[in-house]
Amino acid sequence: MIEPKELQEIAREFGTPLYVYDESKISERIQELKNAFKQSPTRFFYACKALSNINILKLVCAQGIGLDTVSINEVRLGLMAGFEADNILFTPNCVDFQELDEAKNLGVHINIDNISLLEQFGNKYGDSYPVMIRLNPHIMAGGNYKISTGHIDSKFGISIHQMRHISRVVKTTNINVEGLHMHTGSEIKDVQVFMRALDVMLNAIENFENIKYLDLGSGFKVPYKEGDVGTDVNALAEGLSEKLALYREESGNELEIWFEPGKFIVSESGSFIVKANVIKQTPATVFVGVDSGFNHLIRPMMYDSYHEVENISKPEGTQRIYTVVGNLCETDTFAWDRVLSEVDEGDFLVFKNAGAYGFEMASNYNARFKPAEVLFSKNEAKLIRRRENFEDLLEKQIEL
Repeated sequence: MIEPKELQEIAREFGTPLYVYDESKISERIQELKNAFKQSPTRFFYACKALSNINILKLVCAQGIGLDTVSINEVRLGLMAGFEADNILFTPNCVDFQELDEAKNLGVHINIDNISLLEQFGNKYGDSYPVMIRLNPHIMAGGNYKISTGHIDSKFGISIHQMRHISRVVKTTNINVEGLHMHTGSEIKDVQVFMRALDVMLNAIENFENIKYLDLGSGFKVPYKEGDVGTDVNALAEGLSEKLALYREESGNELEIWFEPGKFIVSESGSFIVKANVIKQTPATVFVGVDSGFNHLIRPMMYDSYHEVENISKPEGTQRIYTVVGNLCETDTFAWDRVLSEVDEGDFLVFKNAGAYGFEMASNYNARFKPAEVLFSKNEAKLIRRRENFEDLLEKQIEL
């Protein structure tokens, strides 16, 4: 864990707003997963949509796990970072068939979640290239409706009630389906959600001849505040092991389980440091206005997500109540009525659990620059993305 004093020094060196990632925390989380599931044949693919800086990808690759991608450019980033094609999973949604063509040519695992694309792929490639199919189990799960992906109104996956249609397409075009996939949502605390999803897939296997693995997606819950409960991956591993052992005994088939953790691996590694620009007192509220906004950390506004905030300039100061807001021409409230050590203008505040979907969802709204990124490795802070400048804002524009 990076200490507040070290974060202050990093903020002074590289400026704010600033994303800082703790390499040791990423490695620790990956090892936790490996230890939990060591009794079962399990593969992990890091969901790089959470944080795709190529230095983070190289770090994950060195830990010996795979990469989960959702766009062809993420596939290319993974290959550049050193992942072998067989260790990359491509799960796109609502893409043009050309992306599937490109993924096939690059040799990665392809996960298809649309009957139309499944039929096109089968007509073109038949059984010459194995695929997996993403099913929608109609299971409502996740910490927010916007991150629930397995319910009946979700755009993701092919409904389990369309199994007869899937089977007709598979048989007619002779597609080699070697895996089934489900992802019900994010921030799942109840491991029984995964158990129910596994039951659905085990029942679906009878419709296919060559299933080698089942992918349960991810959505492991990460604690964001005191009292939060994360996903018990040890209990999940134990439950899956028992269920798969029973299936193996009854069928004689050995199945591999795949997971695609993203937030679980990088969320706690990230600290987002901002500077207090102004302290503004109104009749009802004391605001801390910082040098950032939802252009750099959109999760609180988009998902009502909670991020613990700490005044690292005065970690032991007098406790007062503040509402932390941004500098955009929008209502961009990071935190309402938070107890913080007394804040003065110029103090550094840190948002914790900012490693996932922080920088990755950043924008240039209000013509603000995207922050720099720093990797804290072996007690050394290393710049892995420079802060944008005014020239960057104009680089892609064509002035007439």
